[in-house]
Amino acid sequence: MARAQFRSLALAAALTLSACGGGSNSGSSTGTAPPPAGTPDSGCTGSCANAQTFLAVSDVQKVIAQAAAEAQAQGKPAVIAVVDRVGNVLAVYRMAGAPSLVTVTSQRNVVGGLENLQVPSELAAIAKAITGAYLSSEGNAFSSRTASQIVQQHFNPGDLGTPAGPLFGVQFSQLPCSDLATRFAAGSGPGPHRSPLGLSADPGGFPLYMAGTPVGGVGVAADGIYGLDPDVENRDHDIDEYIAMAATFGYGAPADRRADTITAGGITLRFTDVEYANLAANPASAPPYPSLTGALLKVPGYADATIIPGTAFGQTASGYRPDTEFYPDLDAFVLDDGSGNNRYPPIDGTDGANALTAAEVQALEQEALKVANRARAQIRNPLGSQARVTISVVDTNGVPLAVARTRDAPVFGTDVSLQKARTAMFNSGAYAADDLANASAPTPLMTPAAADYLADAVDLNAGTVAFTTIATSHLDDYVTRVRAFLGLPNALADGAVAFTDRAGGNMARPFYPDGVDGDPPGPFSYPLAQWSPFNVGQQLDLVYNRVTVHVAFYLQQAGLTVSLNGTTLPALGDVAQNCTGIQRLPNGIQIFPGSVPIYRGSTLVGGIGISGDGVDQDDMVSFLGLYNAGVRLGGSIANAPPAMRADQLAPQGSHLRYVECPQAPFLDTNDANVCEGK
Repeated sequence: MARAQFRSLALAAALTLSACGGGSNSGSSTGTAPPPAGTPDSGCTGSCANAQTFLAVSDVQKVIAQAAAEAQAQGKPAVIAVVDRVGNVLAVYRMAGAPSLVTVTSQRNVVGGLENLQVPSELAAIAKAITGAYLSSEGNAFSSRTASQIVQQHFNPGDLGTPAGPLFGVQFSQLPCSDLATRFAAGSGPGPHRSPLGLSADPGGFPLYMAGTPVGGVGVAADGIYGLDPDVENRDHDIDEYIAMAATFGYGAPADRRADTITAGGITLRFTDVEYANLAANPASAPPYPSLTGALLKVPGYADATIIPGTAFGQTASGYRPDTEFYPDLDAFVLDDGSGNNRYPPIDGTDGANALTAAEVQALEQEALKVANRARAQIRNPLGSQARVTISVVDTNGVPLAVARTRDAPVFGTDVSLQKARTAMFNSGAYAADDLANASAPTPLMTPAAADYLADAVDLNAGTVAFTTIATSHLDDYVTRVRAFLGLPNALADGAVAFTDRAGGNMARPFYPDGVDGDPPGPFSYPLAQWSPFNVGQQLDLVYNRVTVHVAFYLQQAGLTVSLNGTTLPALGDVAQNCTGIQRLPNGIQIFPGSVPIYRGSTLVGGIGISGDGVDQDDMVSFLGLYNAGVRLGGSIANAPPAMRADQLAPQGSHLRYVECPQAPFLDTNDANVCEGK
């Protein structure tokens, strides 16, 4: 049996993508606030960001002051975080009397995972702010409430017999241990930056806009709960959301870009349950920032106790800039180190004689960019906009061989596209079973290749956090489950099956087939009675140890004594940039569609992952991008041979899916069934 891996209570918060649907919230609504200023139509389609669109210190002060005024009127002091579009934490502010901790809960009475853990409020507020910033673009404004709607076991949540949300699993991205994410040193720097708790769907996180383009996000923690909204049919009185909405006054999302003007799968998305007119205080009359009596917080690893300006997205200093060197005439953008250097230019693979060449990688990125530039976006306004995505290519060692993106692609897709590329590569390789059995531990106190679910006791008066192990989940147990489920005794060890993220995601839902209530789960998931967005199965178990180390490190930096099973932990350093202890999966895995493995003949040589404006579009860009690159290169690389593809398997009488491409997906032709026969 593989050794056991350690999971921390505080870490629990670190991975949570969820939204709280009211409950503990209180306060009155007097309707004194004015409607938002500005025009309802932004007119922006991806090109409005410039060197002048960023949050200045005075803007951050105004956002905080407006939030504090609503919190005061509601009688709910809050922790307020503001970030820029690439995740620089510009300020974290605590009002006197604000809760120090939030409790993680799905309201499903699940035991284990992150459920019922208590985590610092400032980490929750930062995660919410990053969620609002990272999920939004000039074509769509998504909030943490939107996130809650699209990550649960049904879409819409509460509608039985429907498949899981389209971004099921996205909460476990942007993790604090990601090798792609940059880290705070002093002041602002190039992004994308990490989130302390992954993405959040707890209402109370919104994007901030200036002149039609997103410039950051705001997140609030005031009600003591970090959860999810299990019923989107009603309207909640969520205090965190009220305070965060007040914060956005003058920086609100354009009315025609909000999630509630966008559909996915025929379902209108949710943005907020409160409007400016419902607020208890008029944000336009908020007292100025200098009159506030709270305090700025130092958040080790994220922010000093000061306010700093944001960076202008699309400029070199932001970490995202245009590229003409490798992707000319494709309106492409790349990640920059802040000094003009492309962080991920096309390079040769590192995995032997069959390795991808830099020229093949460049051709693959170019062909995927061409497909994306022609594709019709699914979740972007105005209708008829082209898809905006990020494209990552990896070799079989998990090394990023190139990352490129189209204009105005949402920031969250940067980390997610790399997760997807690695996941397709990993599940398709002959090494997956051994890697899962031999995952390394982050410290000598934490044994590898398992997740030890924890309960916690926090005594702030005594300055202690005590974690206690309540259950253990071993990573190599998932190998046993997959083999039994597929009827393949060597699955994940012989490289005989090509798995996409759509196929792997089929096996990571609490029902198989997806949406068929009452059926048993896929082998990567827990049964529904044990499942929640805070306790999903393999995806969380892989990363739990590293997130725990990060949260334990943060708690120690805050002056608390942290123990595990009665043993005081020694002083910890910040977590390494590897979330799993597996070389091939340093930023974790992803379980919603948008990737394919790359083959040279029948030999696996890597993976390509796409993330942006719709999961079917992501599938199509990865599949057709690879197909077109193979044609261009004379067949040197290609999609998996059809006989190897996971859709040849029919566990429990239902076929896995490989990719699903949209009908009539292009803006310039009426072509349909564009992936058929390839």
